[in-house]
Amino acid sequence: MNRISVLLISFLSFQAFSQTTSDLRQQLNQIIATKNATVGISIKSIEDKDTLSINGNLKAPMMSVFKFHIALTVLNQVDEGKLSLEQKIFIKKKELHENTWSPMREDYPEGNMYLTLDKLLRYTVSHSDNNGCDILIDLVGGTKVIQKFINKQGIKDFVIKVNEKQMESWKNLYVNTTTPLATTELLEKFYKGEVLKESTTQYLYQIMVETSRGLTWMKAGLPEGTELAHRTGISGTNDNNLRVAMNDIGIVKLPNGKHFILSVYLKDITEKQEDTEKIIADIARATWDYFTRKN
Repeated sequence: MNRISVLLISFLSFQAFSQTTSDLRQQLNQIIATKNATVGISIKSIEDKDTLSINGNLKAPMMSVFKFHIALTVLNQVDEGKLSLEQKIFIKKKELHENTWSPMREDYPEGNMYLTLDKLLRYTVSHSDNNGCDILIDLVGGTKVIQKFINKQGIKDFVIKVNEKQMESWKNLYVNTTTPLATTELLEKFYKGEVLKESTTQYLYQIMVETSRGLTWMKAGLPEGTELAHRTGISGTNDNNLRVAMNDIGIVKLPNGKHFILSVYLKDITEKQEDTEKIIADIARATWDYFTRKN
């Protein structure tokens, strides 16, 4: 085969690849175009470096997505020997606030008992426990410690100033923010072992796989049995049916063993919850279809 033929084949292959990426972008734009929400998306193949973003610099309220960042900070202190997954933490009854999502409170309504740090992390990350979240924030030294640690990873578009209890105030729902691109960057660093040690990386990845949201949101758009390590976040709505945010971020394992990162943030939503969930599922499905066809 002569040089011209090789160059022609390479050019045609590049064109086909570009067209496929363009098709995905067009498909994603079609999914979000008519929706009553501001949507930010960031996609990256970990092994192949294939990237795509739409509104990737959107400053999006994190909601419970920030439990991923909190867990990273906690596990860094485990790596440093300041904390241990086996250590027991006393949970006071007054820390188990009512009127908030807390499977831990449901299991231990009277409080005043000990839980291991491992158990507390599982409640917070896998079950999105809001009381567990705030206990962990206090344990590591407050939101400023988390801010400093995430910034130290090279992630600049990240703000954490309030905990779950403080987010009972509507205006505070907009305080903790990040962007889809910053989230994808942090997820990649985490997956590659650039944030935590190997054992704590594997530990957090696994409890993110165990995130208990059933077949909703991102997971609903993926084939049954797909490995997905993710963290969701959702606010309530006000009297005008405005929802501040609904988010899902995660790492998806493909049938060929490769992985892609998908960070989806929806802000200022007036769609019904089930319709908003479908937006995220449809984005996940379109992305899955792209990578499975490509590979």
